[in-house]
Amino acid sequence: MKKTIVVLGGGISGVGAAVLADNKGFTVFLSDNGIISDENKSILKQNNIKYEERKHTLDLILKADEIIKSPGIPCQSALILEIKSKGIPVISEIEFAFRYTTAKIAAITGSNGKTTTTLLLGHILTNSGYDVLVAGNMGISFAYEIAKRDYDFIILELSSFQLDNIIKFRSSIAILLNITADHLDRYDNQLDKYISSKFRITKNQTEEDILIYNSDDNIFRALQTKAKKIPMSLVHEYKEGAFLKKNKLIINLKNTTMTIQDLALQGRHNIFNSMAAAMAARVFEVKDSVIRQSLIDFENIEHRLEYVLKVHGIDFINDSKATNVNASWYALESMNKDVVWIAGGVDKGNDYHQLVEMAKEKVKAIICLGQNNEKIIGAFKSVVDTIVQASSMQEAVNLSYDLANNGDAVLLSPACASFDLFANYEDRGTQFKKSVRKL
Repeated sequence: MKKTIVVLGGGISGVGAAVLADNKGFTVFLSDNGIISDENKSILKQNNIKYEERKHTLDLILKADEIIKSPGIPCQSALILEIKSKGIPVISEIEFAFRYTTAKIAAITGSNGKTTTTLLLGHILTNSGYDVLVAGNMGISFAYEIAKRDYDFIILELSSFQLDNIIKFRSSIAILLNITADHLDRYDNQLDKYISSKFRITKNQTEEDILIYNSDDNIFRALQTKAKKIPMSLVHEYKEGAFLKKNKLIINLKNTTMTIQDLALQGRHNIFNSMAAAMAARVFEVKDSVIRQSLIDFENIEHRLEYVLKVHGIDFINDSKATNVNASWYALESMNKDVVWIAGGVDKGNDYHQLVEMAKEKVKAIICLGQNNEKIIGAFKSVVDTIVQASSMQEAVNLSYDLANNGDAVLLSPACASFDLFANYEDRGTQFKKSVRKL
């Protein structure tokens, strides 16, 4: 008798898991309490996968032999607790897809920089001629792609939510970029729980595997792993690892030394991203010349410190992907001119005070774009003279243009989620670019 898999969530992750489960001969049912997009419904219908939307029918769900949970559903939700009380295993799409690949896997997580690092490593391996899948949290379903075929190398961006429900998932290389307070609303506002979730990336690694980590981040001192640890740093030098010396990136790995001076990605945070991708590529036996050229010609992702336009001498920069305080810190740190800063949105338990000194040094005005701006105003009113509020992106951009002078920069770097005024951070960034082009 065929086993039954129930997939909870009809987004990219859930639909991908449903297609792979169907492909592998399971009886599949997908349930979404919200609305499933027309595109995803079409995929389900093409594969004759039964589904429901706008509800969760508990009787049908509890018939499952195994549940695949989309990352957006909290582990402590009433539905998941009910499922677990019946002894039904709950796993992630990442865990499920892992069962059906023989590829070498590099898995990347961190509060910031993981998308850039994932794409950069994929870029290096592709340039080396390898058969590479880049998937995970950036919007490409690991399971959906594995349902089509396997690969030689798989590079996965993994969020804490995706790591929460892994059991046996293991990567040859794990990369931990940084950890700062983010998504604490999903972790009972306890940083330790969020850290434990991120540390799961190395949970099943063995002595044969590699963990690349940011040794400048004190949180990683408590990390226990069987994997071989390889550090990267901006302040320490290593016989084996990566570090910065006289503005040159030094990679000491596999008894060779590689020096890189010209990086496509600028800014302090991107040095770590480049170090991590370069070291992972070296572990995968990519030639130094390919790594070096790939780090020079890589093009950064949309909505991450994306230069938009210069209007009457004012630079407009789209950093909508900065959905937490640490990401905005790095964005402000990379600015070398006076900044009119557009910030705000859905607060995820942010502590803005760690941005105060940076704002004092760099920011001439703040435009609060969100429905609840009291925390931002309270945090910066003593160091930034001009703080105004806007109720739409066009209003925010118009205000920024009025407040900026020739030679200044307008930076959209919200430090918050987008769901109060926008569909997602992409929508927020796209509206910013459209509004700038109307000036």
